[in-house]
Amino acid sequence: MQDLQRYSVIFGDMPREMVLLRGFGCGWARCAFCDYHLDKCGSAAENFALNRQVLARVTGKFSHLEAINSGSFCELDADTLTLLEQVCVLRGIRTLHVECHWMHRDRVPALRAHYAVHGITVRARLGVETFDHNFRENVLHKGIAERDPTKIAAGFDECNLLFGLPGQTLDSMRRDLELGLRHFDRLYVNLMTPNSAPLQPDPAVCQLFIRELYPQYKHHPRMDILLENTDFGVG
Repeated sequence: MQDLQRYSVIFGDMPREMVLLRGFGCGWARCAFCDYHLDKCGSAAENFALNRQVLARVTGKFSHLEAINSGSFCELDADTLTLLEQVCVLRGIRTLHVECHWMHRDRVPALRAHYAVHGITVRARLGVETFDHNFRENVLHKGIAERDPTKIAAGFDECNLLFGLPGQTLDSMRRDLELGLRHFDRLYVNLMTPNSAPLQPDPAVCQLFIRELYPQYKHHPRMDILLENTDFGVG
């Protein structure tokens, strides 16, 4: 996955720069719908060489940066983490978004405190995908043992939701949106697109979302909706 687009500028309600960095790989890597974890390399030196080129493109034009890596922030090499911090300080970044799997949730407070020294707010995003515990754990294999949305959201600011899957209904998707908005500051709603993972999208469910829910939520100020997984310009 060397040829991925790894830098973009996002406009709209929350303008920001975005970088797709490369890490050692997702420590969970069991989600039935996901093949993003294939964007990885076991060499810290090679990852840093690539990430250094990507981070060099950050300008700080919005003082707002989103740094993702097909896994959790703590699965980046130490040199990349140091450089990310340096770039944020140098470019005047005031808000940094990162992603983190539930299994690494205890790592988030230290990251927040580390960046707070520079006056930078860290916004941590969790891939929840759905609040239906049975579907999330027995079908998606997401690895979030907690059932209570309040406890799931504890320590996180934002979450990913995933729609367009076999078995989802209009009511289940609407419930996920309502719970997400209730418990998180911001939602990133992804419509499932075909990939190499075992679980593939259901076109009928995708069309149901586009027809019934997308018109209601597409301009919501606390929500980004990606109808294609490259809508942010990376990937």
